Amino acid sequence: MDDRLISIIDDDESLRLALVSLVRSLGYRASGFASAEDFLNSGDIDASSCLITDIQMPGLSGIELKHLLVERHSPLPVIMITGRADPALRDKALASGAICLLKKPFEAAALLDCIERALAA
Repeated sequence: MDDRLISIIDDDESLRLALVSLVRSLGYRASGFASAEDFLNSGDIDASSCLITDIQMPGLSGIELKHLLVERHSPLPVIMITGRADPALRDKALASGAICLLKKPFEAAALLDCIERALAA
């Protein structure tokens, strides 16, 4: 088992739980959060090796969270996920510094590839 922590933020509880389970099945430690604010208040930022976040959420969006992490000089690599097929949103996500942007639903192999890229960054 890989001891690195992957933090997952999604306001959709069923998807969040499924992603936590999937990431654990891939051999990583995983923690789930219902919002960007919950993650920021958790104290897990420095303990995390990678962050997977939904873009559209109540409160801070995934893109706003990435900008906040950049402002705080956090080197945490971020993978963004979305249910929307909006090219402008894709461009915004990648411009914010996201390692990957995955459109829901996505294959486990695509997520694993993004995680491996993020951990190698």
